[in-house]
Amino acid sequence: MAGRYLGIALLLGLALSLPVASAPPSGPTWKQLTPAQRQVLAPLAGEWDKLEPERRLKWIGVAERYPTLEPEQQRRLQSRIKEWAGLSAEERETAREKFRNLQQLPPERRATVKEKWESYQQLPEEERETLRTAGPKRMAPVSAPAPADPAAAPQPPASAASAPSTVQSAAPRP
Repeated sequence: MAGRYLGIALLLGLALSLPVASAPPSGPTWKQLTPAQRQVLAPLAGEWDKLEPERRLKWIGVAERYPTLEPEQQRRLQSRIKEWAGLSAEERETAREKFRNLQQLPPERRATVKEKWESYQQLPEEERETLRTAGPKRMAPVSAPAPADPAAAPQPPASAASAPSTVQSAAPRP
């Protein structure tokens, strides 16, 4: 009987000595933010408590830097926070992926992209809207140059030329 109690006591002692697995910190709730932080991050209020802790901390960092910005930068930041809050989860992930890709570009290529972006920003709003609605430009497919001598053009093997083709072209039709 004493051995049984000793075994239970050892088991209990072992269980109590193990570190307690706790849930990861969730970061501050919306109510725990300062009034200044809530004012800056107001567009995110409805979804704040659903954000991952890392994202909350990043947004808090944005809110902390906000007072140091020039008034025009503050207006731009507020506009971008509103835009971000209006994006769907898929659109946000696409934006994050584009950002990661941009960060991986060599410095020269990144500078080129930045110059193009700044040029775009200088365009009148109507022209930017036209470009946005037109979508990205598609490059024309590159075709092989026609041979100078048609007789020199490669010909399909005789067996392929006479056999009926059941494979359809993979090229999209216009």
